[in-house]
Amino acid sequence: MRKASAIIAGLLATALALTGCGSSNEGSSAGQGQGTGTPAEQKMETVQVGMLKLTSTAPLFIGIEKGFFKEENIDLKPQWFEAAQPISVATAAGSVDVGATGITASMYNMIAGGQKLVVVADKGREQQGYSSSALLVPNDSPIKSVEELKGKKIGITQTGSTYHYMAGKLLEKYGLSLKDVDLVPLNSIKGLMEALKSNQVDSVLLNEPNISLVVNEGYGKPIAQIGDEFEYQTSGIFFSPTFAENKDVAERFLKAYAKSTRYYYDAVLTKKDGQVVPGENYDEVIEIIAKYIEQDKELIKKGLPYIDRDGKLLESDIQTQVDWYAKEKLIDKPIDVKEIVNTQMLEDALQKLGK
Repeated sequence: MRKASAIIAGLLATALALTGCGSSNEGSSAGQGQGTGTPAEQKMETVQVGMLKLTSTAPLFIGIEKGFFKEENIDLKPQWFEAAQPISVATAAGSVDVGATGITASMYNMIAGGQKLVVVADKGREQQGYSSSALLVPNDSPIKSVEELKGKKIGITQTGSTYHYMAGKLLEKYGLSLKDVDLVPLNSIKGLMEALKSNQVDSVLLNEPNISLVVNEGYGKPIAQIGDEFEYQTSGIFFSPTFAENKDVAERFLKAYAKSTRYYYDAVLTKKDGQVVPGENYDEVIEIIAKYIEQDKELIKKGLPYIDRDGKLLESDIQTQVDWYAKEKLIDKPIDVKEIVNTQMLEDALQKLGK
């Protein structure tokens, strides 16, 4: 995996060099006071957060707009990125205090190579009964089940991506393996959709709202919803090592984040008679998301990912992922998950936040 290590080294150098992705002149909270006390007594701390303009970043958007972070004397400063891996690199390097992004083989390889970060909370996962990611085939395809994909082409974004993982786990559930199919990396969501439309592949993995776009345009149909097949922690909230050591500010951040995940969940993920229905503050949350990701509100409504109401991480799945990536030789060496996952900080924050 020398090539992967070289890429990670390059990304680390880039993250350290880019002031736009680092702490502002105001300073990051990681190097500031460890004070405790009531919010009125606490010092306002600036926290730099690396994030993407995705619907799954909604709790952070909500926390900013509703003032939940301000209530904890945290001035949250978004640092915008274009891809997941640079956020992980910047977080490990301390260029940002908090990272909010996908969990990929590249992240695990970075950790295996000696870089450190702490995974502390949920930022989106596949969950039964909620539409997020799916396997689609062309509308005129005779394929109706995963078992029929043997010998077929499956489009994914990149090797080691969340799509790669979903394809492998889905095939294994139905008695197949990656060796039984031809994985086709297509580099982008747009590439996946174009390949499906032109029948260059037999199937692709997509997420919402892209699934709905494909179905509405009439050139693809889902044959398996990932969340109904297996639970999967797709993305998370990460702390830089220095920020994690500042327990006062880290806990205050997580209190505000959990308040935001509850607000999000109650607005868009509540169910009635087994169906997801608009909850309290639904329209407001859609407006907030639309403001930050700059997408049509009707499109956003079709792609609202599942996030645990308290922001709790599906901790057991992190080990499952590491084991799978190691089996497929997509990470350089085994990782002790206990060294990179910390759920106690969120539990402490939730205890102080209350119900």
